[in-house]
Amino acid sequence: MKNWDQAQLIRQMSDRELRINIYFSQFLFFTAGIAVMWFTHFDLTRLRWESFNIIVFGAGTAIGVVLINLLLHKWLPKGSLDDGGINVRIFRSMPVWHIAVLTAVISFSEEWLFRGAVQPLLGLSLTSLLFAVLHVRYIKKPVLFTAAVLLSFLLGYLYEYTGNLLVPMTAHFFIDFLLGLLISKGWLSAHIESYPLEDNGGGTHEEHE
Repeated sequence: MKNWDQAQLIRQMSDRELRINIYFSQFLFFTAGIAVMWFTHFDLTRLRWESFNIIVFGAGTAIGVVLINLLLHKWLPKGSLDDGGINVRIFRSMPVWHIAVLTAVISFSEEWLFRGAVQPLLGLSLTSLLFAVLHVRYIKKPVLFTAAVLLSFLLGYLYEYTGNLLVPMTAHFFIDFLLGLLISKGWLSAHIESYPLEDNGGGTHEEHE
């Protein structure tokens, strides 16, 4: 019997189906966040524009994380950073405007739920672990799983330090957007040719056996 892990299941989906699933999951995250915030009386003043904090701590943190990611891709074995080709499938043929839209939706909904709704209830450490666990494809990859925990901890710390949810949202957006852009240009992910490409009919085929 074949080992049907998440990467293999992704291979059976078209790029369009994969992206629809992402948007749907983000809708669920956003809805769950609203439900939790409704009962915990979330303070909307924690969503406010603060130029210094958003630019320096938000965008500045994102640039640092992306640079570290690039160094990890240079220094570590390729397999340790391979998520099964999911990020490649998501971003490699996506235009820049769609990368911006998708990463904006992801960063807003995930920070809305994990930092805005869950972290005040569970605390920084448990929320960081939960964030990483829900990225299922990282569980069997120690480097990716550790990176997800540390990234979540960093985003959570930014929220606690600034008291402004827009700061981790900004950091999360620029991290995902810049990495997505690098993937779409073929500058980041290795062995892209080993993942299925979408054919004209919307299905997939293997470029290489």
